[in-house]
Amino acid sequence: MEYDSIEQMNPEDRELAQAAINATKHSYAPYSKFNVGAAVMLEDGEIITGSNQENAAYPSGLCAERTAMFYASANRPDKAMTKIAVAAGQDGKLCDSPATPCGACRQVMAQYQTKGGRNMEIILVGGRKVWKFEKVDDILPFIFDSI
Repeated sequence: MEYDSIEQMNPEDRELAQAAINATKHSYAPYSKFNVGAAVMLEDGEIITGSNQENAAYPSGLCAERTAMFYASANRPDKAMTKIAVAAGQDGKLCDSPATPCGACRQVMAQYQTKGGRNMEIILVGGRKVWKFEKVDDILPFIFDSI
């Protein structure tokens, strides 16, 4: 599903998307200057946010999506994640097109979707368009689940 803005979405999705946009303000991105925010909705409606955290030792940083999901799992391990919204921008302005999660984040989403026993919806927020997917499988075909 594609929307022109978050205003076209239902209130629950709009709230989650706005939480992701707000989370970009907490990004620590002194190297890339690319601020990413993520917001995870748990099955009880609670929203947990995260932002990308960079480090001079580049592999030591962490994406916004994994920051939010790992926090949710560590602090609410018995609550399924039902949705995740991701927003990105630079210089306080949202990117026109949605930023897409990296492969590592997609795989982590897939694992939490499996753990939760239900689809996890994905909302990717841009300034001029918003994409919504029904499940992680829509953005990660051939999910690694052989273990």
